[in-house]
Amino acid sequence: MQPAKVKAKDMVSSAKEKVKEGSAKMQGKTGEATAATHGEKEMAKEAARAKKDQATADMHQEKAEHRADATTGRHGTTGVPLTGPHGHHGATTGAAVDPAYPSAGTTYPASGNKYL
Repeated sequence: MQPAKVKAKDMVSSAKEKVKEGSAKMQGKTGEATAATHGEKEMAKEAARAKKDQATADMHQEKAEHRADATTGRHGTTGVPLTGPHGHHGATTGAAVDPAYPSAGTTYPASGNKYL
């Protein structure tokens, strides 16, 4: 069911982008119409182009957020990190060290027979 939700959200984002682009286009046209000099007309065109580009960037950002929301719910994430010890597996922190089995980095007794 997730892909349908994501697709619907993407369609809404695309519609928002089209509205923003249309608004930017109309503002650019009115800016060009009211401009007195060639420089002002160019500035109005650039402003309209920048608003269109910003609308496209916003749409892509929203789509990425939709994908992220869909993947976090899909895999049943419970906040447990994917690395390191989990639960009772490898939980040796705070445990007493058995003298018969020394931990890494310690040296064995100086006897010649290692199979005592």
